[in-house]
Amino acid sequence: MSENHNIRLMKGNEALAEAAIRAGCQAFFGYPITPQSEILEYLTDEGRKRGMIVLQAESEVASINMVYGAAGAGARAMTSSSSPGISLMQEGLSYIACAELPCLVVNVNRGGPGLGTIQPAQGDYFQATKGGGHGDYHLIVLAPASVQEMADFVFDGFDLADKYRNPVMILADGALGQMMEKVDFREYDPKDHTPVKPWATVGKPKERPRNILTSLHIQPEKMEQINLHLQAKYKEICQNEVRYEIVETDDAEFLIVAYGLVARIAHRAVEIARDRGIRVGLLRPVSLYPYPYSAVRELADQVHGVLVAEMNAGQMVEDVRLAVEGRVAVEFYGRMGGIIPSPEEIVKALEKVICKDVKLTAEAY
Repeated sequence: MSENHNIRLMKGNEALAEAAIRAGCQAFFGYPITPQSEILEYLTDEGRKRGMIVLQAESEVASINMVYGAAGAGARAMTSSSSPGISLMQEGLSYIACAELPCLVVNVNRGGPGLGTIQPAQGDYFQATKGGGHGDYHLIVLAPASVQEMADFVFDGFDLADKYRNPVMILADGALGQMMEKVDFREYDPKDHTPVKPWATVGKPKERPRNILTSLHIQPEKMEQINLHLQAKYKEICQNEVRYEIVETDDAEFLIVAYGLVARIAHRAVEIARDRGIRVGLLRPVSLYPYPYSAVRELADQVHGVLVAEMNAGQMVEDVRLAVEGRVAVEFYGRMGGIIPSPEEIVKALEKVICKDVKLTAEAY
């Protein structure tokens, strides 16, 4: 049997970097920070050998502005960092969003606030999904839950970025970046996925006016029109690009909502709870922006209570409560500082939700 070069055992960071090469990424600019440094290291070696421009910039601020320039010239460009480094990129991301430039940004989330710890966390949810920088803008945000998805979402991310002329973020965490799993790289020819970019700043032919890419518009009327255009685009994204996974929800009386690494742990918690006779299901948002509000809302009509599990103090839980609109109680269980919850912890938190539901039912009668 011939060897399949598309299947490999890799770290999440390395799988993501290999996918970037295969997806036709032409330029990577970054700065080392744990736990994502393997992305830069892998691309410095493999990416350069295979024709990619790879540069370790002097800072994260420089990195994101180099991405701005490369994307403006029509290149498939990306950067990666971890939490504090992504914070430094927020101004540049706001510029890129307003100039409507496609690019890919990877955040391998670590515990904070501040420099925090190098351990995995999900404390950057608000930053990723609510803009993060200044002004009214959004990134498309994808949340992988496996090494396979660390690779898959690179291809999806570049395609979405080009489709909507919008920056895309892959929001992972330190555990996904460091764990090793089997990866099956999809067949993908970048030439079939890279659109013509007539807006790019690649020199001015005589037959067209100059291309100007900027986020600076002094006249308020002009700035408002650009904002209205962006909001219409975000509405289109919300209509077309919602992604989620559901597990054991057909007969569920209770629902767990979790994303990324915690969703994997919650999947095991669902199995444990069902072995104990508790009918519980799982909803995993795959796109954090756009968020699957409708899917959460529909399941809220079916269940008695919802538990949101995260590695933070409670961030996505706010979007779940917005979706549920008071139909049922929404409880939260979280660990912080780089602590990963166990399936048993999530089951115990679920049992508290059930106890509250039983109490409320008894009081109603």
